[in-house]
Amino acid sequence: MTPERAQELLAAERRRIERALGDLQDSTVEDDLSTSEDTADHGSELYERELEDGLRQQLRRELRSLERAEQRLVDGTYGLSVESGEPIPDERLEAYPLAERTVEEERRLRGG
Repeated sequence: MTPERAQELLAAERRRIERALGDLQDSTVEDDLSTSEDTADHGSELYERELEDGLRQQLRRELRSLERAEQRLVDGTYGLSVESGEPIPDERLEAYPLAERTVEEERRLRGG
């Protein structure tokens, strides 16, 4: 994979993550403006906030992965496994630009 293509993929991932984080922030502001007294509404709001908190945490993890990938691109090691140094196939990087390991290494890491 060329550095230019990697940069395109990572830039698209950054836009996706930042847009999703912004959307969550916007929905939190809207939720804060609603004042419902219905107990069922409070339960639904609590569920939605917990779901959004989980999504926000996942997006922040993805942002940290993105920053590591951007640093590897600068260092000239993007596309190489952080574990073994083996090349990560371009097909994997196209599908998941934040990949840090080969599929086999990731399976071992996750116990599968």
